[in-house]
Formats: sequence, C-alpha cells, structure tokens
Amino acid sequence: MRPVRFVALGDSLTEGVGDFTEDGPRGWAALLAPSLGAGTEFTNLAVSGAQTRDVLERQTPAALALRPDLVAVVVGVNDTLRHTFDIHAVAARLDQVYAACAREGATLLTACLPDPGAMLGLPSALAAPLARRQRAVNAVVHALSERYGAVHLDASDGGWIADRALWSADRLHPGERGHRRLAARFHTLLTAAGHTTGRPPSLEPEFPAPTRTASLLWLATAGTAWVARRCRDLLPQLLRLALDELRHSARGTGADLDMAASAAVAAALAALPERRPARTPAGAPALTGLPPRGVLPGSGPLDLEVGIS
Repeated sequence: MRPVRFVALGDSLTEGVGDFTEDGPRGWAALLAPSLGAGTEFTNLAVSGAQTRDVLERQTPAALALRPDLVAVVVGVNDTLRHTFDIHAVAARLDQVYAACAREGATLLTACLPDPGAMLGLPSALAAPLARRQRAVNAVVHALSERYGAVHLDASDGGWIADRALWSADRLHPGERGHRRLAARFHTLLTAAGHTTGRPPSLEPEFPAPTRTASLLWLATAGTAWVARRCRDLLPQLLRLALDELRHSARGTGADLDMAASAAVAAALAALPERRPARTPAGAPALTGLPPRGVLPGSGPLDLEVGIS
C-alpha cells in the first residue's frame, strides 16, 4: 500500500503563519501530516492572502496533479475582508473545489473559522458586518461539507478564541500552541472516522513563545503592512457598512440585516448545480470509507479543553 498523499490548500492559516520555525512557517497541516501514517507525502500549497478564487484557479489544479488521498481546504476569511465579497461567488467556487477533489476520490478536510472582527476586537459597528460575512461563509462551508462527506471541524467559536496563549501577536492567526490544537482536533476526527493514523500531534510547543519585544516588532513591520493593505481595500466599504449597522440599530431593525444575510446564503446554495456522488477509486489507501453525506461525529464546535490528548 502506497503512502497517503496529503495536500493542503488555503491561505495564511494553513500556510502556517503564527507558527514560525527556523525554516519558515509550518502550521497545523504540517503538524498533522506525520500522524496520518508512516511515509505520508505532504505538500502545502496554501499561500498567505489567498481567496477562494485563488484556491479554485491556482491551488486546486496543482493539488489534483499530485493525485492526493486527503485534501485540506480551509479558506474564506480573506474573501470577507475584501470590498468584492460575494457569498454567491464564494459558494460557487468552494463547490467547484470540493467537487473536483471528490471526483478524484480524495477525502476532504474542512473547517469553519472565527470572524476576524471579533478576533481583532473592533468596535461593534465595525465588527458586526464582518461577523455576518464570516457566518455566511461558515454556513456555506458547513453545508458543502455535508454535501461532500468532508471531515469537518467547527472552529468558529469556543473557549480557544479567548485563550490569548493560543494566538499570535496579530490576533488573527494561531501561535504554535493554537496550530497544534487544530492539528490535534483534526487527528481526533480522523480517528473517529475509523482511519488508521499515527500518534496524535503533541500539544506541547517545540519553540518558546515570542517575546513581547518580538511581537511588537512584528506588529510594527509586517502587521502594519497588513493593516495598510486591508485599509486600502476594505475600509471605505466597511465604514459604509458600519453606518448602515448603526442606522438599523437605532431603528431597532438590526434583525433585518441578519435575515438578509441568511437569505443570501440560502439563495447561493440553491443556485449550485446538482452533482453526482463521487466514486472512490480502487486501491485507494486507508483514508477512504467516509459516509457519502453528513458531517462526521465529533465535528461540533472546537473544544480545546475536552477530548484532546
């Protein structure tokens, strides 16, 4: 039996930002790979700043060329941080990515993520529109994960968000401890699905946490550059969204915004084409045998205090 081929797609989270080693960013997917079995072939195609369009047009073709058995697709936050955000386009692109992987018989790993406004501690009028966008992306990811029988992790809330020790200086990316928690939780889900895997990733950090000076230096250089890029792209629209939020709040019609977002998600999912169930190729390695539909047991909100060893 040949080794498992594991390919990771996505943005800075999967690239490994926040978990820096002497060789550069590492991240949860690289930490998970050794636990999938001896000789696992791991390729990380994730790129910082990637959106769903990048994953569909650039990363997915490269991934499929590797004939993967397991594909992690964790993306969407950067879409919410652009003035071009469109939940219909996000849903269509993710559906195409998941379908392409499923057609090749690959098992999918997916995740719902926290909203960036809450992580950054933005004022409520600014944070609420971003939260609404991230909830919309999460709803799409959850629905499509069911559609394609993905190993799905809900990491959108839970105590881990408030645990400062798990996050890097920018508050948007996990630190080494956080990446290790994500890797361990995915390992738990794969084990619950009946796959033969190696030992779970260790939760203990390999490197000391960055000093306060190092964190401040990062924020003053790379962090400032990131904020400047997002301000040019998103801030004008975000201010308009915040004004709209305040107007609805004053009128007591804030629920209308949530209802409109839910309706947009429903319409985006309804517009997706029907697809035939994927066939699993003969001779595929151990990472097969997932139920044809449905999120796997244990895939609820990310509980980093219980059930992980």
